[in-house]
Amino acid sequence: MSPLTPLSQTLLSAKRRKGVSFAELESLLQRDEVWIASLLYGQATASPEEAQILLACLDLDPSLASELTIPPVKGCLDPEVPTDPLIYRFYEIMQVYGLPLKDVIQEKFGDGIMSAIDFTMEVDKVEDPGGNRVKVTMCGKFLPYKKW
Repeated sequence: MSPLTPLSQTLLSAKRRKGVSFAELESLLQRDEVWIASLLYGQATASPEEAQILLACLDLDPSLASELTIPPVKGCLDPEVPTDPLIYRFYEIMQVYGLPLKDVIQEKFGDGIMSAIDFTMEVDKVEDPGGNRVKVTMCGKFLPYKKW
């Protein structure tokens, strides 16, 4: 069973059919390609203008725009360990480096968290003679825990 909504399936199918990349959509929408991917996967909210531009680019019915502007239920992956190999690697990274990363962040900033709301992420390809590398840069606002 697919975790994708019917709207996400429609958007992603149209993207594939049109042969357009997330980077090309980035130029068109003036939003980061990772944010655009999250929109297509139902994890972000478009403005009415962004929705119309996207739907026109993908040759989809403009009436779908209203669905793209509704705030989604975020984080809808099953609570089980992911089985997709690429997604699993991020889970594995957190299993191995999550506590050390938390400790280093809190040593530098204090007791708090990194926001996933005031947040950006970039994915870059790093050419390497030993095999190309994936570079993921996450940047989230630090939110200290409040004392009361």
